[in-house]
Amino acid sequence: MATQVQHPIWLPAVPRRGARTFAALYAVESFARASISSVIPIQAYDLLHNEQEVSLLYTLVALLGLSVTLSMPLLIERFARRWVYTAGASGLIIGSAFLVTQSLPGQMLGMLFRVMGASALSITLNLYIMDYIRKQEFMQSESLRMAWSTLAWTCGPFLGVYLYTRFGLFAAHGVVALFATILLALFWHFRLGDNELIRPGRIQPQNPLKNIGRFVRQPRLRLAWVIAFGRSCFWSTFFVYVPILMVATGEGKLIGGLFVSAGNLLLFFALFWGRAGQRFGARRVIAFAFMMLALFLFAAAAAGEAHPLLAGVFLLCCALFVIAVDALGSTVYMRAVRMRERPQMTAVYRTYIDLSDLTPPLVYSIVLAFSGLGGVFAALGVFISVCCWLTWRYVPRAM
Repeated sequence: MATQVQHPIWLPAVPRRGARTFAALYAVESFARASISSVIPIQAYDLLHNEQEVSLLYTLVALLGLSVTLSMPLLIERFARRWVYTAGASGLIIGSAFLVTQSLPGQMLGMLFRVMGASALSITLNLYIMDYIRKQEFMQSESLRMAWSTLAWTCGPFLGVYLYTRFGLFAAHGVVALFATILLALFWHFRLGDNELIRPGRIQPQNPLKNIGRFVRQPRLRLAWVIAFGRSCFWSTFFVYVPILMVATGEGKLIGGLFVSAGNLLLFFALFWGRAGQRFGARRVIAFAFMMLALFLFAAAAAGEAHPLLAGVFLLCCALFVIAVDALGSTVYMRAVRMRERPQMTAVYRTYIDLSDLTPPLVYSIVLAFSGLGGVFAALGVFISVCCWLTWRYVPRAM
């Protein structure tokens, strides 16, 4: 009978999840983080009026953020991954709420919540990528993700500084809340699912210190970490010390934000570097990029505070080559990590960001006691040279 026919219930189709899905999520997340990437160091400098004290503040925040990153697998194992991602986006909003207080405790708490939010977003997004993207497509997927974030990292830093200088903190940090809200809506629209092997409650929580030991015992993971740490050290230096260089030499806050935005404009070249990696191999391209990065860092150090604009130009050249490592470097990790260890190892791997926020400011605080800002770029150039040698020597030739 007609009345016994079961008609289908029409539900919204689940959007197809692929490289563009994660590129879109990362692009919106980048807007939320990039819009005040140059504002935060300027805020800190306005509060402290001393480059060394700014470095120590970044060191303290990075040290606290490191413990949060290492504990992230416990949250992923206890809760569904989508809730950890949601908490990460919310952390960006909470961080901005603290930062508008214009006080030293608010500055520190705001920076800490941003670090915690970025950690949750980064780890969970990488886990989703490894679930939904095949290993053979990692190189293409990562270069696409970097390229799609170009607009955010190009316009965001200058926009944030412009809003800060013209309309105040509430305008600059309001942009963060807006894009974090859009990110949450987009994420829940895609309805990403958890990998069955790492669902909440299926795995016994592990001691974060044991995860570190397991990570360190795997040479390929150690190598991937060093590569990521090297390029992240450059970006943390670029975002913090380029604006400080321009302010300290009298060039102005807007010029500092403009240089940071110009460096990020080059992210579009990630597509070029992705194709170069597919043609010549990731090992050759990453080693070449590190070599050129070190040379231009030494050139920027030579220009220093005497010629800040020339130093800025050299640092823009650095950005062009470090983007090659952005586009290809994570492939070394994604091809090496075992599936069942992904949450634990990804949390340890992600510490390269926290330690790149922690170690360089600590080293630079010592360097700045004996030299000007040019010494900062020279010290980084020495370390990048080591990264170049390690890449050429130990990354598999077949990669």
